Formats: sequence, C-alpha cells, structure tokens
Amino acid sequence: MNLTLDDFERDAYDTLLQYATIPCLSPMFDAAWQSNGYLEEAANLLVDWARARSFLSSTVSLHHLPGRTPTIVVVVDATDDNTDDATVVLYGHLDKQPPLGEWSEGLAPFAPVRRGSRLFARGVADDGYSIFSALLAIEALESSGVAHPRCVVLIEASEESGSPDLEAYLDVLAPKLGKVELLICLDSGALTYDRLWVTTSLRGMVHADVTVEVLERGVHSGIASGVVPSSFRVLRELLDRLEDATTGEVLLPELHVTIPDATVAAASAVAAEFGDLVAHELPTIEGLELMGSDAADRILRRTWAPTLSVIGMGGIPQPEVAGNVLRTHTAATLSFRLPPTADAAEAEAAVVRALTTDAPQNARITVTSSNADGWASPPLQPWLTRALDDASRRAFDSAPGYTGEGGTIPFLASLGKRYPGVQFVATGVLGPDANAHGIDEMLDLPTFVAVTNAVSSLLAAFTTRSSQ
Repeated sequence: MNLTLDDFERDAYDTLLQYATIPCLSPMFDAAWQSNGYLEEAANLLVDWARARSFLSSTVSLHHLPGRTPTIVVVVDATDDNTDDATVVLYGHLDKQPPLGEWSEGLAPFAPVRRGSRLFARGVADDGYSIFSALLAIEALESSGVAHPRCVVLIEASEESGSPDLEAYLDVLAPKLGKVELLICLDSGALTYDRLWVTTSLRGMVHADVTVEVLERGVHSGIASGVVPSSFRVLRELLDRLEDATTGEVLLPELHVTIPDATVAAASAVAAEFGDLVAHELPTIEGLELMGSDAADRILRRTWAPTLSVIGMGGIPQPEVAGNVLRTHTAATLSFRLPPTADAAEAEAAVVRALTTDAPQNARITVTSSNADGWASPPLQPWLTRALDDASRRAFDSAPGYTGEGGTIPFLASLGKRYPGVQFVATGVLGPDANAHGIDEMLDLPTFVAVTNAVSSLLAAFTTRSSQ
C-alpha cells in the first residue's frame, strides 16, 4: 500500500505545481481576497483534482458561507465492516502567507522550482501538500485492498489569518464530520527528516495592532521636537510594559503557565539525542547570542514560553525618503505566542489593558486585537501509540519522535473543545530549511511521500484498533 515518488509525480505533481503559481494569500494579507478570486481559484483547482481520484465511494464539495473563505470537504466512505460510522478527520489548509521579501536567486514565491528532491514555492509545504497527502494515502489503501474507516478531508482557507472562518464552518459541517474519533492534522513540523514527528503541543496566539497618534499633521522636527512627544517613543514605552527589552521576557503574568514536568523531561531527551536542533536550523548571523541557556531550554522557549514579536510597522517612511519631520503617528503589529494551556482570551485582555491604560503623555492609543487558543495533546490510547510506532518504522525506518511546536493551529483547539474524547495526531513536513512563512519555502518530496505512507498506516490501524 506504499506510495512511491513516481506515483506522486504521476498523480499529483502537476496539480501541486499549478497550485504553487496561485497567489492565494490568506485574508489577513489580501484585503481584496474576494474580488481577486485567488482563494476560489485554488479551491476549485484542488476540488477538480479530488474529484478525479478513484475512490470506491466518495463525495467532494466546496462550501461557501457569506463573507467567509471557501472550505473543501471530501468524504470517503469506509471500506471496512465498521457499523458505528466512526470517522477520521484529516485537516489541512490552502491559504498562503505573503512572499515576505526577495527570494534567493533563481527562486520566486509563485514560480515553483524543483532542485533535486526539493520543491520551492510559497504554500507547497505550508500547507498545499496536505490535500494531496490525505487523499493519496486513502487511495493507496483502496488500490491495495486494505480496509479503511470513513474519512473526511477538511481543507480550510483562513488558517494563516488565525482561522476566523473555521468555527462557523464547523457548526455547519458538523453532520458531515459525523462521529469523529481520530483527527490527523497535516500542518505541523518536523525536527528532522528521518522519522515521523508527532506534535504534542502548539502555542496559542494574540495578535494586536496598536497605533500611537500625537499630531493632526506632520510638523518640522526643528519646531516640534522637544515639545511634542515622539509617537515612536510613546510606542517604545508601551512595549516596555509588555516585554523586558534586555532579556525579551514577557512581563504580563496572564501570558505565563507552569510547564509540566513531563514536557521538561521530553525536551531534555530530545536535546540529548539531537543536540541543539533549534539553534542549528535558524539562519542567524555569525556570532549572534541566542536566547536560552542550553538546547533543552531553547526547545521549551520555542514551544511553551510566551514571546512577543513586532511583525509590522506603519507610519514610518523608508530611510531614503525620510525628512526632518515629527510624524503624526507610529503603528505596530504585535504577535504574541502563548503557552499551549494559557487562556488566550485572558491574555488578549491583559495585552489590551497594558497598551491602553494610562496612555503616556495622553497620546491617543488605538488597539485592535484577536486571539487563538493553543493546544496540548490528550494522552494517546495504547493502540495509537503502537500504530504511530509502526507507521514511522514502515515509512521512515525509524521510531517516531514527539515534540511541541511553536506555531498555532486553531483547528486543533476548536476540535478538542467540540470532541473532548477525540484522539489527535498532528504531524507534517515542515522540517529543517522548509522556511514556512519565510523566503524560499521548500517541500522535501521524499518526506511528503513518507508522511503520506505513515498516514496510510494510521488509517489501516484505526480499522483494527479494537483488537489491538
């Protein structure tokens, strides 16, 4: 039942290349996404490919809710003798991050380039591969005569914006999802490419846009400076309420949790086996002093510590056109990553309070914000632990690895609340040099094939779980 790279190149590669050319940016990065139509174009492309698959019994549908991004649902009926309609949901997304900047020579975000076994383009690894992996895994089982359960492949189009459309679709699609007992999320990372990596936790997130205004119009700095407070200085003062500027530690207690002992032990074990993986995979400048005391501490800082990143600035001209003007305002986009078990709503409220209470020098402060909960995996049932070990050994010839991830996938938290007893497997292809959200995003094709084969193994094991 194993998929080969030749199978993938025959059945899916050309469609993945076509998807790679579509600038289907998430709504956060394309305010005119509806009129531009790129998300719809990508969704229709993937729907057409899904409808061409050779399942014994399946339905493919593209769903629309007013004002919301499209969602693809593929239902593949069970081929086992299961009579309780137990369902496995396989999740991914089709929306993309923006290019970020200039890509390396010979590469471009929407012009896919293959170099050996690696494919470079925006969205191919995060997360365009997911629908191909999910459906090819099921198709491989059917072509080999191996029984599989009822499967629902759900592909959304707002994940990179924090999945604002997801809850509405989950409400509408609840009857299609059915009796969910296992969720396989194909949108996560891998510390290495030598095994199946299973994500044990994901951080939550608070997103805040803050604007500091001090003038109705710009004024010559020789006239206003020293009298009118600089909007940039006021912003700096506000940021100092949130973060220690020397250490980078987040200062708001609502954004912290106690890290479980088992998580600390797991980070130490990974560091002992692989060394300082977190440091080695980052393209830092020579001599940069990293945060964290050692390899294990850096794993925990990336997966369980709250952090603040200033990911955007506004009101500031480029240096080549900057005049001697005291500017009217400074705006910043703040991205907080939260510990997996932190209450994201409480964290958001704390951030807004810190930014808006007692405005420095009575400057006008405006904040808009949103949040997404993190997620910590529930304990794995014995059958799933054995199935993961078998799947990784079959697909990668190595035991699986378990680690937390620093990103956020709101879908997992949403499904966890809706289906408290569900088992989760979050995995993916985002390993070293995959560059999700950065320039030169890359999909390692052998890893795509191996992850797909691991998914096939998990689906086959689900059908026999009661006997394991």
